[in-house]
Amino acid sequence: MAAIKRPAVLLIFVLLLSLVVYGLMNGAIGTSLTSGEGEGTPLLEAPHPHIPPQKIGFPSGKGGESVTSADGFVITNTILSSWVVMIILIGLFYMGTRNMKIVPSGLQNFLEFILESLYNFVQGVAGEENSRKFFPIIATIFLFVMLNAWVGLLPIYPALGFIDHGHMKGHLLRPAGTDLNMPLALALISFVFVEFWGLKLLKLNYLTKFVRLDNLRKGNFAQVPIDLFVGVLELLSEFVRIVSFTFRLFGNMTAGEILLLVITYLVPFVLVLPFYGLELLVGLVQALIFAGLTLVFVVVAVTPHSEEEH
Repeated sequence: MAAIKRPAVLLIFVLLLSLVVYGLMNGAIGTSLTSGEGEGTPLLEAPHPHIPPQKIGFPSGKGGESVTSADGFVITNTILSSWVVMIILIGLFYMGTRNMKIVPSGLQNFLEFILESLYNFVQGVAGEENSRKFFPIIATIFLFVMLNAWVGLLPIYPALGFIDHGHMKGHLLRPAGTDLNMPLALALISFVFVEFWGLKLLKLNYLTKFVRLDNLRKGNFAQVPIDLFVGVLELLSEFVRIVSFTFRLFGNMTAGEILLLVITYLVPFVLVLPFYGLELLVGLVQALIFAGLTLVFVVVAVTPHSEEEH
């Protein structure tokens, strides 16, 4: 077996080394070092990142021109990408649960492992009483953010697009996390989720962290301005979370996309792989941060203020 494996390993090593050398020589760095000024063309075109999402055009049937839905519902490459992710998630869970078994195996076993791990995480933070209430939205946020980040690493994303005179005019798909609207939408969902459960479980007592009347009722009028100031800060902190959630996810996803584009242009092929591994980790971490912070905030929101002071 060792005699059989050794030539295969050697062959793989030689192929990888050849790709590394080829990438170094034909990337932007290699061509700039081995060619004179104005000579030598890199293997790949220089990247032109677009921060705003690009609208998707459809053939109009009149002279081959394309039209967009600018006057109505606008379909962008990031919206299309988010639909792809939703279809993948729905498809995975449909395939994994259509023939459920008492002793799971295959896809069902894999999905149960993921959901059980997420549920144990939620239960460890929120407790047994509230874990079932919070789990659906926390798991949905985690899976949606992570899969959006990971699917965007597939080679099909930069390869599919609209060609104009031999140049890529626009991409058909782009990771939804690089569109400011998607992180903002998730941040608003997180905000509404936290406020809803705070009001639902604590009723009007939830509002006492914004409007503090204890010192006013007790006649401690010197403390009233401090209570008002603290209440305003608490109210502002609720809305600041929307901004921090939005730009944290948007910034990390956009920076990762630009990093991969630049590295691929400079040294294509094998030397790009460590950065893809890094982006896989970043996608997982960002999903965990977004879902984890939402969970922590909702747990704080449903905790009675008397317990917080204690």
